[in-house]
Amino acid sequence: MIITELIKAIILGIVEGLTEFAPVSSTGHQILVDDMWLKSTSFLGSESAFTFKVVIQLGSILAAAWIFRSRYIEMLHIKKNEQKKHRLKLSHIIVGLVPAGILGLLFDDFIEEHLFSVPTVLIGLLLGAIYMIGADIYSKRVPNPHKVDDMNYPKAFVIGLSQAIALWPGFSRSGSTISTGVFLKLDHKAASDFTFIMAVPIMFAASAKALLGNIQFITLDQIPFYVVGFIASFIFGLISIKLFLKLINRVKLIPFAIYRIILVIIIAIAYFGFGIGQNIG
Repeated sequence: MIITELIKAIILGIVEGLTEFAPVSSTGHQILVDDMWLKSTSFLGSESAFTFKVVIQLGSILAAAWIFRSRYIEMLHIKKNEQKKHRLKLSHIIVGLVPAGILGLLFDDFIEEHLFSVPTVLIGLLLGAIYMIGADIYSKRVPNPHKVDDMNYPKAFVIGLSQAIALWPGFSRSGSTISTGVFLKLDHKAASDFTFIMAVPIMFAASAKALLGNIQFITLDQIPFYVVGFIASFIFGLISIKLFLKLINRVKLIPFAIYRIILVIIIAIAYFGFGIGQNIG
């Protein structure tokens, strides 16, 4: 593979790592950056380009799993965890995973076929931004927000259900689940922790399923492209998640919502105003 293509792999890996767990939609950014600029399908082919996005997503998932490794280890010590009544349990995660898992299996093919486009991403980015602003406004009315270890099963289920909204590309899994957690009177950090902890198993399962179904499209000469993209995603995923968790209780969600709205305006002007959409089509 030529140097230019490897640089594109690094850029896409960086975009994935920085946006996967931030409430700005990594899928939306991948579609915007790749479809409107890098165009990986031109040298990988559509099937291999899709597989590459799955591989780099695994890099960011691994970053989250590493950051929360102590939590996962604690939850897997079932007897020890049951003695701590006010601790996040594995059963909370399972309850949160069920609704999104079922809906994802039912509508995955439809979503990939009909919703992966620039216009649909712009709609998701805008609606998600409005939802996040609403959550921040509501949070000001909650005097003593709950921590992640105050999680109960109804809250876990509703937050998990809100992941279904993020099946629409651009809406953002973390944006919808963190906002829903805030509406359920969790503080922003607690909602973020639960979102990331819950996201790892379901994202890993979905990515593994997609990778196994498309692995035949990876050719030997494309391996370096996949490797550098994966490494970039993992490294920048670590940086992004750690920074986000340190800042989220201070900055809240509105700055991310404003960024999304500005991005929608810029991309909409470029896409519809300058005929970029016709070039992509």
